Order: sequence, then C-alpha cells, then structure tokens
Amino acid sequence: MHDEKWQNIIGKIKDDLELIEEGREDLEENRGFREFVVFNGPLGKIKLERTTRPVVLDKKTIGSRRIGGETKVEYIYSKDEFSQKFQAFKWDEAQNAWEEMDAKNFE
Repeated sequence: MHDEKWQNIIGKIKDDLELIEEGREDLEENRGFREFVVFNGPLGKIKLERTTRPVVLDKKTIGSRRIGGETKVEYIYSKDEFSQKFQAFKWDEAQNAWEEMDAKNFE
C-alpha cells in the first residue's frame, strides 16, 4: 500500500469515525517500522496496521561442514526499496485481544 493511499485511509477515518489511537513504532534492529491506527467503526473497535521493511536482496549462509558446527544466516537489505504489508484487526471482547480479520471474508 503506497503512502498516499495510507494517508487517504487515515484521513477518512479521522473525518468519519471516532479515532482512538494513532502511532508509529520502529522494528527491531532498525529493519523498518509499523504504523497503526485504532478507531471505533461499525464493526466495533478496529486496528489497521501497515508494516514497511526493506526488501531482502540476498541471503548468505555462513558455517562449517563439521559436526556441531555453527551456522549463521546473513541478509543483505536494499537501501531504497521497501515492501509493505497491510493488516486489519478487530477487538475481541471475550478474549480481550486483537483478532486478525481475513480479507477473504469481505468478498
């Protein structure tokens, strides 16, 4: 999901619905960030998340062929290309936790 479309969604939520929380958090080891917005909608409390990470260009496995040898995986990330993932969650009162909404249910 592109930045412009994400901003349009947040704008519509702010205009039409009750915004509860909005924020951004960095992922571990500076490998991207997660933006989220929580609001009250017709289905109840909803959370939308967009995760942005650098694209993996290469994966190197480093290790020895000896028994008990240690193996290490090294990733090479792009500095200018990013992948984005969009997720929607609904608050489940019974479990007191966020439950991921499946996009197939909206078809």
